[in-house]
Amino acid sequence: MNGFFIFLISFLSLGENSLDPIELPVQETMTQYYFIRHAEKDESNPRDRDPQLSKAGMERAAKWAEIFKDVEFDLIFSSNYKRTNSTAKTIADSQEKTVEIYDPKKLNDPDFQEKTKGKTVLVVGHSNTNPAFVNLVLEEKKHEDLDEKEYGSLFIVTVTPGGERTSQVLYIN
Repeated sequence: MNGFFIFLISFLSLGENSLDPIELPVQETMTQYYFIRHAEKDESNPRDRDPQLSKAGMERAAKWAEIFKDVEFDLIFSSNYKRTNSTAKTIADSQEKTVEIYDPKKLNDPDFQEKTKGKTVLVVGHSNTNPAFVNLVLEEKKHEDLDEKEYGSLFIVTVTPGGERTSQVLYIN
């Protein structure tokens, strides 16, 4: 007999459950977070606590969309402010995604962790919330609040399936 028939007879003789589909273990994937601050805000009215983006801010938001053109986000989050929403929406529109609102008072809660596990995620936040959020994901206090005039910071946090957490910070002009 040739080798194939010997294999087939051996395979079939393993019993009736041998033809059941084999369940392979689920391969966990890495989680990657990108944290950026909203683009420049309109400061013409100092009493406006929820300003729109300035012209420079709209240009920076478009630049972020260009920078992220090769990063396929699964989820895009923004705090519920005009400046963060506008920044996030520019990027989301370029990828035909929607923007989800997160509560800065519930940074990295269990629901957020579960929803983002194994995904590539953009979070558009603020000079104080981004470093705090990054520190929570990293499970260590590594980053301080950003200077109020810093709009080009990009924090990239990677969480491996085994739980190893790393971060890097880039500054984009």
